[in-house]
Amino acid sequence: MFAVATPLQKGADAMFKIATLNKISSEGTNLLTDNYSITDDLQTANAILVRSANMLEMEFSDELLAIARAGAGTNNIPLEKCAEKGIVVFNTPGANANAVKELVIASILIGSRNLIEAVEWGKTLKEGVADAVEKGKAQFAGHEIKGMTLGVVGLGFIGVLVANAAERLGMRVAGYDPYLSVNAAHDLSSKVKIFERLEAMLPACDYVTIHVPAMKETKGMFNEELLKTMKSDAVLLNFSRDTLVVAADVKKALAEKKLRLYITDFPTDEMAGALGTILIPHLGASTEESEENCAAMAVNEVMNYLEDGVIENSVNYPTVLAGKKATEGPRLCVLHRNIPNILSRLTGTVGDMGINISNLVNKSTKDYACTILDLDSAADENAIRKAFTFDGVIAVRILK
Repeated sequence: MFAVATPLQKGADAMFKIATLNKISSEGTNLLTDNYSITDDLQTANAILVRSANMLEMEFSDELLAIARAGAGTNNIPLEKCAEKGIVVFNTPGANANAVKELVIASILIGSRNLIEAVEWGKTLKEGVADAVEKGKAQFAGHEIKGMTLGVVGLGFIGVLVANAAERLGMRVAGYDPYLSVNAAHDLSSKVKIFERLEAMLPACDYVTIHVPAMKETKGMFNEELLKTMKSDAVLLNFSRDTLVVAADVKKALAEKKLRLYITDFPTDEMAGALGTILIPHLGASTEESEENCAAMAVNEVMNYLEDGVIENSVNYPTVLAGKKATEGPRLCVLHRNIPNILSRLTGTVGDMGINISNLVNKSTKDYACTILDLDSAADENAIRKAFTFDGVIAVRILK
């Protein structure tokens, strides 16, 4: 696929076309400049903004350059298929972090004070309410969370916020993340005790909350073996994805009183109706503020990529912070496979055309890479397209 970006000037012929598969907050779409228009035609769209719509079986046109998920999870998007077609997929990490943090803290409090059962019982009271309350309230007595230990599994944007908030509420907080970043560690409260092994942390925790991404390495990580290492009266909270736990093993642990409660924002058929569960209908990011933050971040990511080739927060291509072009000639944005000698072939091809490269940025991640080449002088677009058809090149864009 070879898509050539037209000059950024006002007018319908020069506009990028953006499609939306879900309702996207106007706080995001209002950021689109006159160089963009919203379209219902997916075949002509240069970018798609999406929230939860299932794109796994969609066929993508050669006009599509980017997909931005207004949220963190991208399990509704075929990432490898997109990478092979030169479609950069973005998400918005951290944009909904505060919303999820607040729901996690609320859920810890709900679980500690038996609020769901108490409220349901309260609805049954018809008369003599005051006397009934005094006689019946003891059955819902709970625990204060102050002094309890919370284990946070995954210390990314959300995990760090949860850990810090819980610590400020008086909880002891332990954390585990084998990929703890320098930035996250910097933001994390110094009072959080970091464990190098999950199995060493879990036996000390009264509450455990999961905040790791859903991927092959984390699928089913909370299985029977791991659940056995937890306190017998512990509460497990899952606000990441349902696939991170083995549902049958969680149900067994609840039935055998090895877990006191399972609270999740990702209900499934298997967990529906199970005793000892609180199933929240995926409300983690369902706040007006979160939707606005995610939409704005997604739109900015798309505009930066379409206009300048800048890639930030992509889940299938590397981060490429190339900045604005500062040359008279065009910018080449080349998506390619991460294979030996391809960079030298890219630069050599430009050199063979008698054109000097004034700036080069090359970044890679696993199987895929992106190279930005800023050229000093004008170049024949047809010649560039023809020259960059060698093995390993996936897509070339010419940004003027």
